[in-house]
Amino acid sequence: MTPLSAASGVENVLRILEGRWKLVILFHLFGGKVLRFSDLERAISAISQKMLIQQLRQMEADGIVRRIVHHQVPPKVEYCLTDWGQALCPALDALLKWAALREPEA
Repeated sequence: MTPLSAASGVENVLRILEGRWKLVILFHLFGGKVLRFSDLERAISAISQKMLIQQLRQMEADGIVRRIVHHQVPPKVEYCLTDWGQALCPALDALLKWAALREPEA
């Protein structure tokens, strides 16, 4: 990789993960969890319904999240991570460990 291609790759990754709630949604779905929309809504109480829908749609379009529709009455929609989305877990865990190494400001 060249510095230019690496910078371009970082830009693409940040575009996929940008958004205030995407990482929070990911953490709720890690470990193979399958959650209904309402479960995610309850788990992330500070997010609006509109924003949750928007973030999930973007993540689905980017191939991180799978949307499962059960055709029943009332409708049941569940979300889980794709294999590619689940593969983010070690990378995000490494970021959390890196952030924990930060020296407290004096």
